[in-house]
Amino acid sequence: MERLKRLARVVLRAMQTSVASSPASTLPGALLDAVRSRWVKGVQLRSEEHFALIVSFAWLALYNVRFWEQAAGAMWHGTPRSALFLVSLFALSLSAQALLLLLMPMRRLMLAVASACFIVAAASSYFSLEYGAVMNKDMLRNVFETDVAETEALMTVELWLRVILMGVVPALLVWKVRLPRRSWAMQLRRRSIAIGALLAVCAVALLSSAASYAVFFREHKPVRFLLTPAAPVSSALGLLFDEQRHGQGPFVNASGVAERSAPPQPRPLVLVLVVGETARAANFQLGGYARPTTPQLAAIDGLVYFPQTTSCGTSTAISVPCMFSHLPRSEFDVEDAPRYANLLDALKSASVDVEWRENNSGCKGVCARVAQIDYTGRCGKTACFDEVMLEDLPARLNDVHHDTVIVMHQVGSHGPAYTERYPAAAERFKPACRSNELQRCTKEEVVNAYDNTIAYTDQVLARAIGALRDASGRVDAALMYVSDHGESLGEGGVYLHGVPYAFAPEAQTHVPMLMWLSPAYVRRSHIDLQCLAAYAEQPFSHDNVYHTVLGAAEVRNASYDRSLDILSHCRTPALPPDHE
Repeated sequence: MERLKRLARVVLRAMQTSVASSPASTLPGALLDAVRSRWVKGVQLRSEEHFALIVSFAWLALYNVRFWEQAAGAMWHGTPRSALFLVSLFALSLSAQALLLLLMPMRRLMLAVASACFIVAAASSYFSLEYGAVMNKDMLRNVFETDVAETEALMTVELWLRVILMGVVPALLVWKVRLPRRSWAMQLRRRSIAIGALLAVCAVALLSSAASYAVFFREHKPVRFLLTPAAPVSSALGLLFDEQRHGQGPFVNASGVAERSAPPQPRPLVLVLVVGETARAANFQLGGYARPTTPQLAAIDGLVYFPQTTSCGTSTAISVPCMFSHLPRSEFDVEDAPRYANLLDALKSASVDVEWRENNSGCKGVCARVAQIDYTGRCGKTACFDEVMLEDLPARLNDVHHDTVIVMHQVGSHGPAYTERYPAAAERFKPACRSNELQRCTKEEVVNAYDNTIAYTDQVLARAIGALRDASGRVDAALMYVSDHGESLGEGGVYLHGVPYAFAPEAQTHVPMLMWLSPAYVRRSHIDLQCLAAYAEQPFSHDNVYHTVLGAAEVRNASYDRSLDILSHCRTPALPPDHE
């Protein structure tokens, strides 16, 4: 406050001087000169400790609106105890973020960290306010693995303005702060005292409301990941540490050698596995949604929908490696995933031809050891529509001579630019939100745009099944579709996805899954479709994908679990027991 008063006095004196000696037209110039003078001189602070506290206070006051809204909403009960908790939370947060700066060993490093954190705080506060994003390790992993096209969809004018005005400008101002020069011994002594005092404040804050903190940390874990810049910084460091700790070591094939479970057949088997993107089950007509979002699929014979399917994660970076892993979600660790053989490795080791078709942000390491076709750069600067992966599918099917699994990784319904995921001619529900700032559109416009992406996926899947039907004279074909995770469309003020799994809304974890089996494949595998349609009402998850695909491709290994193979429950006795 004193600094602001001094700056105001400087500006006032400059204006008075200008009024006394200059025409009115020079007033803006005099004001600019006064501000420039203060900029050149900088702002004098008493100490580095003073600087750390001021910066931490600025972060808490200007960049943590969502954090305080959620904390108050979770813990405010109109009682003195809840008021004490919020006061202690402020003291704890202020002290913790000041410690982040004071632990930097050199003054210039402290200024550099503060400068960078202003930019991080500006960006993360924007996403938490506008989309309800939570900056934990999974969210940052998803950010780091996002491709250019997805990043561009998030680059709004408001984001740039916020980053410039609340990030870049304060980051530059940090370097105009003048601190008193002291010896290393004096700086170390003062820093040590300050760090000790801040640790004491943290301890008193925690002890003063210990019972409330127990509830806060246990029942409202996502809220702490809204504290900025502490949350994104600590999550980034944690992610880096995990990668260093888990990413090393030899490649492991824990499932052993995979083998064929059935004798050779006269016709090759073709299984198309479509990995959907951001499709939520709530908006699938096949699952009871009132709108006709999947009319073409609904009219296809031999198609079975699984209405109670849950995902392994709430982001592509987690769900895709998880669904291709032999481990269930409860045991899966995404950091270790690259070191272990996955579903595609098992298929390949059993002499099945495997091909990954990519129209999204990459396979997250899953396809590292199989043939890949990347379609993402075939449409210039704009993202390709998913139908691009079907253009050469008939020719590919005509050239199949061995049992083959083709994986198609869709861009699907990835937001926030939903209208860029389908051609204009496919727009069925209007008006559709055409902004990547979803909060600026009405609820109806957001849902319309999203439903159009589902309707377009309906067309793509129906067309893929059509290509398999056309090839039924020479191959035994099947198709399986499952989305990697769901999507929030503004419910509770949350958009997009990536909320920590334990607290994620159902919209982000309840996903669509379906299968289509050609008549020839049904005869070959002795599948009872009526049994499968009835069994489909049971709860399933991404845990079933690994085992069901192995079973469908007539492959077995040490990790194969018949109880998790959906098709195995509806094979007729015509299949010999030793093939199960």
